[in-house]
Amino acid sequence: MPTIVVEVMPKAELLDPQGKATFGALQRLGHAQFQDVRIGKRFELTVDGEVTDATLAEVRTVADDMLSNAVIEDVVAISVDGTPVDVPAAR
Repeated sequence: MPTIVVEVMPKAELLDPQGKATFGALQRLGHAQFQDVRIGKRFELTVDGEVTDATLAEVRTVADDMLSNAVIEDVVAISVDGTPVDVPAAR
């Protein structure tokens, strides 16, 4: 069964409090090589059967309407079994 992965991140122009807190902790623990941390969400959707263009279009709609908040987040990637797919935004 194929797995479709949807990755959602906070919009770049918005503050990411979890990322900032993690970045601060890394710095305090001596991991100074990191310049920034942003924390997002990953959704794994398992599909019964073949992943078609219609399936990907439905995934994009679900990602935009349910899995992300358009005001503060962007859907940054959709992949099928590790292979990135280009699915136009539904908005």
